[in-house]
Amino acid sequence: MKVILTQDVPSQGKKGDLINVSDGYARNYLLPRGLAIEATKKAIADLKAKEEAAVRRAALEKQNALETAEKLLGVTVKVAKSGSDDGRLYGSVTAMDIAEALKAQHGIDIDRRKLSIADPIKAYGAYTVDVKLYPEISGKINVIVTAK
Repeated sequence: MKVILTQDVPSQGKKGDLINVSDGYARNYLLPRGLAIEATKKAIADLKAKEEAAVRRAALEKQNALETAEKLLGVTVKVAKSGSDDGRLYGSVTAMDIAEALKAQHGIDIDRRKLSIADPIKAYGAYTVDVKLYPEISGKINVIVTAK
């Protein structure tokens, strides 16, 4: 009997896989527990539609990431923080500070979790921050930390 898995099943397959199993295994184990549905024409068509939608969604996300990476080329963000006279900050510049400044100064909205700060920024000066937009697609932002 052909079934479509609705959840990951060890030694059988992952969610969304179309597999062929014995009738007894399907009727007595997979179907009653909701681990699979019978592979009818409608169910197979729905599965293909979901796969196509996922491919389109991934392509759209990749395209958006490429466009954002192009916008980030040569972008410099200025962050004003208070600090001591010797050039050290009272705290540090966080990814959230950089994301908010980027949105305010350039209108580019990036999630703070996509910003990768190598070392904590705890002094005035110029820094480079990596932005991981999508697997294999990244950009760089120049950050200048100045006194308030």
